[in-house]
Amino acid sequence: MSIPTPAVLVLEDGTRFTGRAYGALGRTLGEAVFATGMTGYQETLTDPSYAGQIVLMTAPHIGNTGMNDEDLESGRIWVAGFVVRDPSRVVSNHRSQRSLDDDLVEQGIVGISGIDTRAVTRRLRDSGAMRAGIFSGTDTDLGDDEQLDIVRAGRDMRGLNLSSEVSTREAYVVPAIGEKIGNLAVLDLGVKTSTLSYLSQRGFDVHVLPQSVTLDEVLAIEPVGAFYSNGPGDPGASDQHVDLLQGILREGLPFFGICFGNQLLGRALGFGTYKLPFGHRGINQPVVDVSTGRTEITSHNHGFAVDAPIGEITESPAGFGRVEVSHVNLNDNVVEGLNALDIPAFSVQYHPEAAAGPHDSNYLFDRFRDAVVAKQAANAEISTSSTSEENN
Repeated sequence: MSIPTPAVLVLEDGTRFTGRAYGALGRTLGEAVFATGMTGYQETLTDPSYAGQIVLMTAPHIGNTGMNDEDLESGRIWVAGFVVRDPSRVVSNHRSQRSLDDDLVEQGIVGISGIDTRAVTRRLRDSGAMRAGIFSGTDTDLGDDEQLDIVRAGRDMRGLNLSSEVSTREAYVVPAIGEKIGNLAVLDLGVKTSTLSYLSQRGFDVHVLPQSVTLDEVLAIEPVGAFYSNGPGDPGASDQHVDLLQGILREGLPFFGICFGNQLLGRALGFGTYKLPFGHRGINQPVVDVSTGRTEITSHNHGFAVDAPIGEITESPAGFGRVEVSHVNLNDNVVEGLNALDIPAFSVQYHPEAAAGPHDSNYLFDRFRDAVVAKQAANAEISTSSTSEENN
């Protein structure tokens, strides 16, 4: 029986947790956050929204179903590090193609196991997300003070723009399934595969565009609508994406944004954003739809939120008409969605594609499709009316 390789998780407040190396050996730095899903670790690992973050799974037993190529949300693992209590020693699932540990090692993801993840979760819950580091292999020989200094010198999520790290380098198209509605411009800020699938299933030829795209390049594909994806980083550091979105809104294109896209719509409408002390991560966040009073259990991964008034209709500070907060988190009263009443634009802070998670909010993709179809019908009516007047 091999001797376990030691590893240590160090938080920036000086708290240390000693355990066993899991995945690749070495050193990794990032923002420590916890995810509450009992399933869906593969989707979590490959979600680009987790770039720059050391993710701790609150469920104690991880890896029992292995890994496969069907459930990947992108082409690689994005987490900066991975923390679990009890990694499965045996993979047991008919869809599994390899073990979780195999993928972590192959992709160089440094992790740690065998620690009291409940204690780490309580520390993060009480103190908030903080910088952290995992040290294994020869890096465990570093002194405690040296490891802590390395952690505290790591980058902070505040003011951090990560879009260029996770976005596609080249534009590509996911063809529409069924009757085609038109071309949809998707700004890839860390988009997930399941999101693109749901959009194509609604009849869109989904044009996935790099985060550096210009308004002229967006309009060149003759889109019937625009979509901003989820993604990592501070929305306050994405001025170019805000400017682009304002141009899209002025063109009258129907818009739908999720997660990071919600924060950028908030900024485009003239509202501010701020960093949450704890963030929302996991697949069991209760959110109320203000218009219906219906509570949905939703999937989240965000550390920033929009600062907009709840319970009232306000004027967009940027001049886009009336705006209302459409969804609110029932745990902490955080804004979870925006609805523009005078232009065809709305967004939600959570992940309606639910990979992983519940499907309570999948209807939002239908709502966006209906908004695009309604806009097309209105444009056709105006065109017919104009032609009729010219003929008369």
